[in-house]
Amino acid sequence: MENGATPARTAPAPVIVAVDGPSGTGKSSTSKAVAARLGLSYLDTGAQYRAMTWWMITNGVDVTDAVAVATAAGKPVLVSGTDPAGPTITVDGTDASAPIRTQDVTAKVSAVSAVPELRAVVTELQRSIAAAAVNGIVVEGRDIGTTVLPDADVKIFLTASPEARAARRSGELTGKEATDVAATKDALIKRDTADSSRRTSPLAKAGDAIEVDTTELTLQQVVERVVALVEEKRAAR
Repeated sequence: MENGATPARTAPAPVIVAVDGPSGTGKSSTSKAVAARLGLSYLDTGAQYRAMTWWMITNGVDVTDAVAVATAAGKPVLVSGTDPAGPTITVDGTDASAPIRTQDVTAKVSAVSAVPELRAVVTELQRSIAAAAVNGIVVEGRDIGTTVLPDADVKIFLTASPEARAARRSGELTGKEATDVAATKDALIKRDTADSSRRTSPLAKAGDAIEVDTTELTLQQVVERVVALVEEKRAAR
């Protein structure tokens, strides 16, 4: 090094963060905020399963027929934008961000997600996106820490009371899709049961995941907690 030269700063090593948990626990808001704070990419895997479900519905595939879903699983082309400030998802080149959030898709996504052949296709896509994230990535879903990225550097499992989750999810619905909190709570519990009991990659907390109950926490408090855990992991390397 020449006299007076400033030593080059070493960029933080890429870090993979898995955030799992049921609907309404704040996974998306937390994951996007953490990714933005730490300069990481972001992937909403639930949006990918919703996109698959929307494609099946749009193309007349019977989502209750596992064989039909499995046969069609390789047809749609999903592209997920991983900028936490503006994540996107397209299906066969069409922006699917809005239609995948309808109540019809919500009601059918668990059945589609339970098909092993479809999960295999989506899991491979998720792993390739994570591997391509130069600075690292925050990946949120239901089986990230257990199945998709079992070697993730940091694993978080978010929980919250059914009442808190229902209130949050109801607040996300507008217009014709709006429902009361009680109905939303029943729907969430039904989906929890379906996602936790499916034979392939069920919703589950990884043995080495850190559980964070978000019921009484603000979004900012949850984000700070997760950021601290990631920075602690980076510092220990």
